[in-house]
Amino acid sequence: MAKTTQRFFEARPESVSQARSFTTQALDDWDLPDRVEDIRLCVSELATNAVVHGTVPGHGFLVKLDAEEEAVRMEVHDSRRRRPEARHASDTDISGRGLILVAALADGWGVQDRTPSGKIIWCCFKATGGTTA
Repeated sequence: MAKTTQRFFEARPESVSQARSFTTQALDDWDLPDRVEDIRLCVSELATNAVVHGTVPGHGFLVKLDAEEEAVRMEVHDSRRRRPEARHASDTDISGRGLILVAALADGWGVQDRTPSGKIIWCCFKATGGTTA
């Protein structure tokens, strides 16, 4: 059976940890322990990007989770159309690795435009076994 939940967050630094907690709680409520750490890390990276780069003043971001029997899809909706670019940070850079981590941990990810403005960054995680939705 498919399950869906979503929550809106204000564009402030503490919202990143709130988005992680929301994600962990939803996966726990749905009895989906597979890939929870990968999904938590990816929501953290995408929520951070939304706070720092993806929201216009006065707007926040939305985290949406969809679970089916074989996969979890996580989305972060924000208010700017500017698409993020995965780049390889140098050893001395203190940021710039988020999308590389998302690409490495997720089984797929992408960006789509949102109407009337903004974008959705999504990533999917296949179940590895054990309990499923």
